[in-house]
Parts: sequence; C-alpha cells; structure tokens
Amino acid sequence: MKKTENKNVLLTGFTSFFTDISSEMIYPLIQAFVSSIMKSQAALIGPVLGLIEGISESTASILKLFSGYISDRIKKRKILAIIGYSLSAVSRILFFIPYWFTVFSARVIDRIGKGIRTAPRDALISESVDKNNRGKAFGFQRGMDFAGAFLGTLISFLLIKFVFKDLDSFKEPEKFYPIFLIALIPAFIGVIFLFFTKDVKIDKEAKLPTFNLKNYSKPLRVFFIAQFIFTLGNSSNQFLLLRSGDLGHSLSTITVMYLLFNLTTTIFSTPLGALSDKIGRKGLLILGYFIYAVVYVGFGLVKTDSNWILWILWIVYGLYYAMTEGLEKAFVSDLAPENSKGTAIGFYHMIVGITLLPASLIAGFLYSLSPVSPFIVGGVLALINCIILIIGLK
Repeated sequence: MKKTENKNVLLTGFTSFFTDISSEMIYPLIQAFVSSIMKSQAALIGPVLGLIEGISESTASILKLFSGYISDRIKKRKILAIIGYSLSAVSRILFFIPYWFTVFSARVIDRIGKGIRTAPRDALISESVDKNNRGKAFGFQRGMDFAGAFLGTLISFLLIKFVFKDLDSFKEPEKFYPIFLIALIPAFIGVIFLFFTKDVKIDKEAKLPTFNLKNYSKPLRVFFIAQFIFTLGNSSNQFLLLRSGDLGHSLSTITVMYLLFNLTTTIFSTPLGALSDKIGRKGLLILGYFIYAVVYVGFGLVKTDSNWILWILWIVYGLYYAMTEGLEKAFVSDLAPENSKGTAIGFYHMIVGITLLPASLIAGFLYSLSPVSPFIVGGVLALINCIILIIGLK
C-alpha cells in the first residue's frame, strides 16, 4: 500500500520503534525497581505503583487534549511531536536516583512528553494517508511501537539473564543502573527521525477546532462514554507484571512473557489494522474488548500451581492490543470533524488517561486487599463496554 508507506508514516514509525526500545527496557523492571527501593515497606508497593502509574498517565492524557487542540490551531504537528519525544528521552535520567518519588517524577515527565507528542503525531499520520488506508497506517505505527517494545524487552531479558545475573534477586536498586544507562541511547535516536518529517498542508481558512462535544457525531460520543467505563477497569500493566511475580515466576521469566506479549502485538497490528479498513472497525474493537475481559478474569483466577497458564494469557493479551490500539485511533479519526482531528484524538486520549488515575489507584488498593479482585473488576467493566458498543454504535 503506497500511501501507508508515506514518508511521515515511516519516519514516525521509526521514532516509535526506537522510543519503545528504550521504554520497554525499563518498563518491565519498574515494579521490581520500586520493590527493591521499598523492600522495608512491602505493603505499600501496590498503592505506590497505582499512584505512580495513575497520576503519570492522567497527566499525559490531559496534555494530549490541549496539545491536539494547539496543533489544530497552529496547523502544525511536527514541532510538538519533537518536543514531546525529547522530554521523554531526558526523563530516563531520573531513574538513577533510587527513591520512589524520583521514579514517580521520571514517569510523570515521560508521560508529559507523551501527552505533548501523541495527538499531533496521530493527526499527522491521519492526514498523511487517505481514509481507506488509515487503519493500516495506524496499525503499522502501533506495530512499530510494539516491535520496539519487543526488542527492548528482549535486550532487557538478555542483560538480566546473561550479563547482570544477580538482578533477579530484586534486592539492590543500583543493580538496575547499567540497563537504565543503555536505555538512554535509543531514546535519543528516536527523536532524530522526527526532524525529517513534514507537516501536511492544512487549509488555513478552515474552521477553528472545537472543544464542544455536541459538535461531534453521536457514534463518537458513545465511543467516548464506552472508553470511560472500560478504562475504569483497565489498570496499568504493572499489575499484570506484579501478579505474574506473585504467582511464582522470576523476573527473567516475567520479562520473557512480556516479550511474547509485545511480539504478538507486533505481528498482528498491521494486518488487523488493514482488515479493519476492509470490514469496518466496530466488530474488531468489540472482539478485542471481549478478549481483554477473558484475559483479565484469567489473571485473577490463575493459581500458583497452574501459573503456566500465564504464558497463554500474555500472548492472548497481545492479540487484544493488536485488535484495539491502532483501531481506536483510526476510528476516532474517521468520525472526527475535519477541523478538529487533533482535538478529537486528544479528547480520546484524555478520557482514557484521566480514568487511568482512579483505575490504577483502585487497582492498587484492591490488590493490597485481594490480588484477585482488580482483575475480576476489569473483566466485568470490559464486558459492559462491549454491550454499550453493540447497542450504541449503529
């Protein structure tokens, strides 16, 4: 597909690829890093992780709305994307200070960068291809995201397994530093590709973007409501990683599971995005949310003596991501007003991100009471989301 191979789509794909190599070298280790910092306060690990992930993701999502709106107003996407990716790269430096609040600060600054860059980048991708190729373009972008995540997780696993072998003990924060240092390199490489993108020319006389949701179509408003409910049960992946460890798997084994999750998403994102261009996005999205419900309930019900099932659940979880991540953005782009694509994408990200704060905090406290409960709640809310979309999206 020639238009999906557009220069902007390819370059933003490579930026995502290298950025996610960096991010995913670090991300699977955060719960272990925080655990090593707070080993004398083990009961607070769940709530602290919920606080870190919830506030950082919510901060990002509020910024996504305003960044998308600003990019619609100034008719430029590139500069905001560069600023956002650069901030995320710089944030990695804070991981070298071993306190939970510096981990919190690093995550918040990283997510601020994500908040600034995401909506303008997605709007740039949307404007760089025609509507009939939009699903494949966003699928490619998410595929590159997860290809980078796969490679980053693989590098992290190989370093833990063969180079820094004593890291599996979770005991000393300083043992994580060499991996954090290596992760800085691809983060800065990713920013370089953005300098070669070009803003797509937009009609200077077009209407100003709008924050008024009444000006958006009813299907888009229904989708936003459904996403709000779904996200209340969609806590951070850190809880899936934490659960895997609590069920008896070592850090290196958990990293391989996370690796398979990323590989699955990488393989299926582009073909499923292309499929949505042909058969529509609604059915695939609903199927993806149903798969999520099954996976989350599975994480809740698995016992230590059957923890091998987690291998299957992580792979199926990758299918959920491949079936929804790129499609959600393409779906919003399809339904958004032409003058407000960046703003509409920002609204979508803001709704998801703001809801992640209570979702992660609730999951953190539920996990401290009963490790099963946050996963059951997540599965039930995902099923409610499916019902809303089936009934509300005509």
